[in-house]
Parts: sequence; C-alpha cells; structure tokens
Amino acid sequence: MSNIPTHLKYTESHEWVNADEDGNALIGITDHAQEALGDLVFVELPAVGDEISQGDPVAVVESVKAASDIFTPVSGRIIAVNEDLDADPAIINADPYNDGWLFEIELIDSEELDGLKDAEAYEETLED
Repeated sequence: MSNIPTHLKYTESHEWVNADEDGNALIGITDHAQEALGDLVFVELPAVGDEISQGDPVAVVESVKAASDIFTPVSGRIIAVNEDLDADPAIINADPYNDGWLFEIELIDSEELDGLKDAEAYEETLED
C-alpha cells in the first residue's frame, strides 16, 4: 500500500501539493508514482522565475523503465527547485514527500487547492 500523508493535496496524475500559510507550495510526485516508475535516473526541473498554469507539464522524471511528465497542480511562479535531485534523482524514490520534493511555487490562486483531492479521495483513485 502506498504512503499517503493526510496533510497534502493530490492530483489524479499523482502529484502532491504542500501549501503553507505564506502562499507558497512545495510540489512533488506521490509514493505511488515513484513506485510505478521504479528507480529514477534523471529529473528535468523548471527554471526559477517561470510562470506556470495549473495543468501545465513543467518537469520530467525518468526511470530505467519510462519517462513521465509532471504536471503542475496549481498556478504560480517557480521560486525554488530541488537542486539535490540533479546529482541524485533517487532521493525521490527514498523520500518522495520530504527530501524528494521537485519545486516550490508562489501560488497565484490558492482557491485552486480546493479542487485537488485530499488523502482519502486520492487513495480511492488508486483502488479503481
């Protein structure tokens, strides 16, 4: 069974969002996604300063099995990327919800978070 932290929001395409009170949000891929992909060998992240819109493909993760686009769950401006992933993409496999975050954005519209799934609803999508 995949690890699904209850304090995060999720998408159907297996991204997670951890929004803070300052209007910023960390984004990464779920435990389920990293398990399905297998051992990650490369990550292509967006550039700091990029303006992104909800649903845009903004990053790529590659494993020995497949490459997968990462779609942004919310709109905003990229304010940080996880540079540690350049040297060691497998951090995502080891810790997808903490050290394996992909990028941080400054939210444009925090109401977009309301359209994302909570942990229970995300878990139901995995059972389908």
